Amino acid sequence: MARSFLLILPAGARSSTFGSYAGFTLHLHRKKKQEKGTEAFPSSIFEIDKSGSVANETYIQAVGQFMNELLEGDGDCFLVEVRIKPTNNFKVFLDADSGISIARCVSFNRALYKKIEEAAWFPEGDFSLEVSSPGLDEPLKLWRQYKKNIGRMVDITLLDGTPLNGKLLDVTEDGCVVEETKGKNKKKEVITHSLLFENIKQTKIQVVF
Repeated sequence: MARSFLLILPAGARSSTFGSYAGFTLHLHRKKKQEKGTEAFPSSIFEIDKSGSVANETYIQAVGQFMNELLEGDGDCFLVEVRIKPTNNFKVFLDADSGISIARCVSFNRALYKKIEEAAWFPEGDFSLEVSSPGLDEPLKLWRQYKKNIGRMVDITLLDGTPLNGKLLDVTEDGCVVEETKGKNKKKEVITHSLLFENIKQTKIQVVF
């Protein structure tokens, strides 16, 4: 059966090396006749939709294992998350310390697609695979993501709902240090916060223009 590739890039993006949060997505799927074919903070690296079943969870664990096998020996790129939709659409999110190129995603896509085919889970080929960087709208999930973003501005929401905006100064084994600036000129006040990951609901990277 023929395979088709769909590459979606954000407006103004170039087809060179992207930062990990460029939000580009590579779709690799099979056409069927005429039909359209590291411990995380604070959630698990593997997630399933509310409608997911035990079988779906098994698929997700297996795809995650396949992806990690492909990443062995690559000290730069790492798996962030695997998701599955009821239509057997697998979404794999990768990140890298130095940023992810499109060519790199294509290579991992093809290799992972081949592993899923060889597993023979879907004899009719009724599945699809998407590999992407996490994107700016996705919160940080791994310690390694926090580490690579030291020096950037972040928006943090604590478990009690308290918002905190500031610069990510450092990342420790169990938390992070954020510098918050309040006021301007003579009223300017700089406050350093030491936060534990267990007290953070979510952290997103600020888009600064």
